[in-house]
Amino acid sequence: MKFSKLHIAIAAGAGLLVLLGFLFYLQWLNSQPPVLAKSPEVDPLTKIPVSLDLNPMRDRSSERLASDFLRAMRDGNCKKQLAEWQKDYRSKRAKFICDSEASHPLIAWKIADWEDRPPLRILSYQGKRQNGGTEYQTTLSVTLDSRGGGWAVSEYDSLY
Repeated sequence: MKFSKLHIAIAAGAGLLVLLGFLFYLQWLNSQPPVLAKSPEVDPLTKIPVSLDLNPMRDRSSERLASDFLRAMRDGNCKKQLAEWQKDYRSKRAKFICDSEASHPLIAWKIADWEDRPPLRILSYQGKRQNGGTEYQTTLSVTLDSRGGGWAVSEYDSLY
């Protein structure tokens, strides 16, 4: 089949419209907050939403830091991660966390909630821990502080 110049112009125009629509969508998405939607249903025990839709264009620097922190906790580097906490009012809390992490090691985690309270950001996770030979689900949260220009972990909570 032979294509005329009109067919080619229509196809090119349609392709350009699709491309422009996609670029406008990306621009709109870039201007949206990190959390696009939270389900109105929440878990009655943890108060965490059942589902969470995150913006794929969000700044992930805080998530990376929280994941690095959790990965270090999983790998047994709790004392190294909480070394600064040993020097202030959080020393007893740091000892409790490290003892608990050693006896209930973290296996995996997935983000379940995101809450911004400037200058703090609270990332809640659904985690999987091991106790002896059994695995169980748990909730944990990492609170990040951005007062110094970058993110820093200021609090870690977990149900053991």
